[in-house]
Amino acid sequence: MFIKGDCVKHPNAPDWGIGKVLENALDDKVKIFFVNVGEKLLNLKHVNLIKLEGVDAIHPILDNPGLADRGKGKKFKSLPQAKAEFLAVYPDGFEDGGYCNDERSYKIEAHKLMLKLLDEVTFKQLLEVADFKEICKRALQVVNKTNLIFPNEKMALKDGLATEKAEKLFAESLYSLLYGKNDLRERFKVFSDCLYEINAAKWTTMSYFLFITYPSDHMFLKPTVTQNSADLCAFELNYRSELNWLTYKCLLEFSAYLNSALVELELEPRDMIDVQSFMWCIAPNQLK
Repeated sequence: MFIKGDCVKHPNAPDWGIGKVLENALDDKVKIFFVNVGEKLLNLKHVNLIKLEGVDAIHPILDNPGLADRGKGKKFKSLPQAKAEFLAVYPDGFEDGGYCNDERSYKIEAHKLMLKLLDEVTFKQLLEVADFKEICKRALQVVNKTNLIFPNEKMALKDGLATEKAEKLFAESLYSLLYGKNDLRERFKVFSDCLYEINAAKWTTMSYFLFITYPSDHMFLKPTVTQNSADLCAFELNYRSELNWLTYKCLLEFSAYLNSALVELELEPRDMIDVQSFMWCIAPNQLK
């Protein structure tokens, strides 16, 4: 007998991946969420499920709270399905010329511009001579290099930097975020407090600079697109519109999971730019 929380595999459908029992089996029927196909109602008279234990039962999707609610309905789309839709538009995957032109190249150019204008050495030198205005000017150049941040949010950031006090606060907190030696959680808090102070506290602005500076490790959070991807994967993002560490921590965990999953699907993302671009491409109405 299977009970809620048991992890299983279907012996005749290994491509379904690991599953988690959502409710105690009743009348030989059991409801299970499989990572690759979503929710299934199975009759135990017709299938001998394999119960998994220990490390075999560990999976980041199945270990997230609220799985039963997040996995329900038509919203679920397996990553193999998402991959198929992505390849239908970009047959060569992340190496596809159309993909690079549409989604990757301009983000790489923004990354290069960031390293040119505000690398750690240059940034520190500007801070040492208290040229906060120049730092802000360069930061806005990097922001304007892409369309990732909404125009009204770009304007809010620009308007928020209208005073010398705001320029100093922003410059020092951005340096701390990118190059500080404290724990990332502490640096996140310092920068988010700054954005609230200058009335520019949006997730796109909060996550942009880490993503553009360190595309191998950090992720950009565009709320609707990112939540859609998390929902499709039944991953608990713990999203709140207010800037907070839990949501960002979950974002990094989700990004790492999605990166690994895409590698297993032989899409081979080079960095989080590819992962973020994949998120965007599988959002509703993006792929044509």
